Amino acid sequence: MRFLILTLALSIAAQAQEVLFRQVEKSRASSYVEATALFSQPGIVGYLPVRVSSLNKDTRPLSFQISFTSQSNWNGSLSCSSTFRFTVDAGKRLNQDVMVPLGPNPQVTRGYGASNIQCVLSGDFAMTNGSIQSELSADQPAVLLSEALFTKNASELDSALKAKLSSSGTSHRGNEVFSAMFDPAQLPEDWLGYSGYDSLILTDSDWTSIPPGARNAITSWVNLGGQLVLCSSGAINLQSLGLTQDAGFGSIHTHQLKPGGESLDAREILDLVDSGNPAEPQAKAITQDFRSSWHLQNSFGQKAFNYGLFILVLIVFSIIVGPVNLLVLAKSNKRHRLFLTTPIISLVASLILVAMIIFQDGFGGAGTRHVLMEVRPDQGLNAAYMHQEQFSRSGILTGSSFTVDPACFITPVPLAKSRWTRYTTDYNTKGNFSLQPDGGKLEVSGDWWRSRSEQGHYLKAVVPTRGRIEPTQTPGEFVSTFDFPLETIYLLDADGNWSRADDVKTGIPFAPKETETRSAQQAINTEANALSNQLKTTLQRAKNRHSHYIAVTEQAPGIETRKGIRWRKTRTIITGPLN
Repeated sequence: MRFLILTLALSIAAQAQEVLFRQVEKSRASSYVEATALFSQPGIVGYLPVRVSSLNKDTRPLSFQISFTSQSNWNGSLSCSSTFRFTVDAGKRLNQDVMVPLGPNPQVTRGYGASNIQCVLSGDFAMTNGSIQSELSADQPAVLLSEALFTKNASELDSALKAKLSSSGTSHRGNEVFSAMFDPAQLPEDWLGYSGYDSLILTDSDWTSIPPGARNAITSWVNLGGQLVLCSSGAINLQSLGLTQDAGFGSIHTHQLKPGGESLDAREILDLVDSGNPAEPQAKAITQDFRSSWHLQNSFGQKAFNYGLFILVLIVFSIIVGPVNLLVLAKSNKRHRLFLTTPIISLVASLILVAMIIFQDGFGGAGTRHVLMEVRPDQGLNAAYMHQEQFSRSGILTGSSFTVDPACFITPVPLAKSRWTRYTTDYNTKGNFSLQPDGGKLEVSGDWWRSRSEQGHYLKAVVPTRGRIEPTQTPGEFVSTFDFPLETIYLLDADGNWSRADDVKTGIPFAPKETETRSAQQAINTEANALSNQLKTTLQRAKNRHSHYIAVTEQAPGIETRKGIRWRKTRTIITGPLN
């Protein structure tokens, strides 16, 4: 009986992670390499954390590489690739987490989203492969559920989800599951590993079993906008768990378990991750928010195309290559000259057209950016949690590779269809993307920018900072330690009173003056209306926090992406607590 119980427990635990492959080196049966997805299914956007484990019992170093390809549609026209290389010294072990990027998914609003990840091992362990897939309906948030809760509640939650989708008339395929499963003791220590998910649900005892590095990563994910749900049969003291109600751009909720175990109320949980989550499912928001009426694109202006000049060149070309060529350059007694004059005329016309395109579009490109940033100097975080949306129009581009520092969440966003857009929600949208997290940076290549095109991108990052707004020893006076000046800052004190200061310089104390609530709210709403819908609602939620501030500037640095794109304006909105 004990053996049966142990076997059952091990089989259940194995489901919390998905083994992609396990390969044994031929010459030494005890040498192996294994790749395991730390979540039972990937999200639709973001990254999937994969743990690579290896043991080398050979007398020589063993080297291998794992190549991943993520496709968001089954015909492979949209894909994202990454490759990770490893060397294990003789007699050593390897245990390393890698963040596998997921492909863009512009068709989420057409009923469902899918991720299909294929991996191939090559090198000293010989070749093998593995795969993992997932599907979500268009309106369904991506949820992570701890192993203990999953084991007891998954079936009921899946049934409740399907019933809800059917009753609401939402298009779905009937094979959706409510959540992916995870083992709290085997969680990644990089917030990127959680970036593809909207909600994380676990018990309070699960939380205490999570290693410190993984808890810090989850805290970063929450501050960026994630929803953390803690379940317990008794009262939950967030402070005793190292948490606070001030969750930055995210939210922390508690849920009472049913008496006598770890049973969830399925309907309440579905409502909690849906309408109870102040943030919209990010895969849906990324697909919908930029397709029309995107302020950043509209404010950049339309690109005109000089049809008349090109038509004039073609008319002149047709006259020269036709009548002039036949009657002047290659008369009836010198027709053999056509073999020389016609190619020369065509070449000259082509060079003129190329020169006109370069003159009209130029090299590189230009764009504009908006950044929404939560700065948290409290709790020893000293970090800025950044959301950046950017629109650009490119001319002639040379090369496709660039580096982003730090490694971040980055995805193209589908734009409204036009002659300049290449990435839309149409089925025929194509693109090959490459993301390579490496040493805290992100090596990027592929179709992120294309020549003579318009493109939009959405990014999230966590960067260290010592910047803050803190009171001085003089009552009512504050000082900014940011490395850049602030155009305007609005402060909401503990009693709900608004004050304002302008032209705030680094290190110079300032005394904000009281301002009307209506005036402050209107000014912040104006800033919010320039953002996409998701960030707009995020800022509107954040603006009413007491003992917090909201500042705006155009001199703060954004997340730098491709060189050669000239950013005309970077409008940054900064929020955070008053210390």
